[in-house]
Amino acid sequence: MVIKHSKTTVYMQLTSDKITEIFYLADEFCQEFSRSVQPYQIGNVPKKKPLMSQSEVIAIMVSFHLGGYRNLKHFYLGYVQKHLEGYFPDTVSYNRFVELTAQVCLPMTLFLKMCCLGECTGISFVDSTPLRVCKNKRIKRNKVFRETATTGKSTMGWFFGFKLHLIINDKGEVLNFVLTQANVDDREPLKNRKFVEKIKGKLYGDKGYLGKGLTELLFMDGLHLVTSIRNNMKNVLMELKDKILLRKRSVIETVNDELKNLCQIEHSRHRSFSNFIANTISALIAYCFLPKKPAIKYQPVQSGQLTVF
Repeated sequence: MVIKHSKTTVYMQLTSDKITEIFYLADEFCQEFSRSVQPYQIGNVPKKKPLMSQSEVIAIMVSFHLGGYRNLKHFYLGYVQKHLEGYFPDTVSYNRFVELTAQVCLPMTLFLKMCCLGECTGISFVDSTPLRVCKNKRIKRNKVFRETATTGKSTMGWFFGFKLHLIINDKGEVLNFVLTQANVDDREPLKNRKFVEKIKGKLYGDKGYLGKGLTELLFMDGLHLVTSIRNNMKNVLMELKDKILLRKRSVIETVNDELKNLCQIEHSRHRSFSNFIANTISALIAYCFLPKKPAIKYQPVQSGQLTVF
């Protein structure tokens, strides 16, 4: 087996074709979502519809994470309302737009789950990354996430916020994700059958996923968990291809890095929990629209050696 690790990713410029593509896919989904939800709605339907549709709000949020902007307010007021007036003619004020982003969290999450995730190829990688909501010296003064966020510890030290658990395939595509509090063990999401129900083959993780009970639980569902061992543990037999793929587990670290540095999934300017969820989901959707993703290339090599039984 020969494996090449490609870490280079071309940062995508926000073009009119890409905005049109995002809006078209979001609009097709939102129309189907509205038809499915309408018979089960409770209460009176508002007579006056919002000026901006759900698909327009989703398209703007995803475009923000692809445009290289660090601040949503600057992007909306300085770019969308001035340069994208032809695409979004009926824009609202920024305060009203923030309210609309909180209202589209449910359809945006379903759009990510149903239309943007990749397919399992038999080789998957799992990892968690911290999402800090403030700096450590401001933990006691944080009021927005006082009742939701917790304090946890990662390889980079203590932090206050949440954990994003990701599963990707060898192509760098996101297969599934879970958002938990910071003090939740990395192995807990894997015990949830819905998190790994579509993952088959082999799943590679770091030493934080070691556990005999977890390995046996996943193996019964047709998933082989492969991790490295700690220094104080006895050596175990492992196939050569598993050792090589464990060394290539850094591909998911590159995905986490792009989510934070390119897609702006982590920042400390949230003013409500719903806006934090909307920012996280839209960043994951934006990553799915990147033209090139971190991936590993491998091909089987026939050695021609005889096998004696």
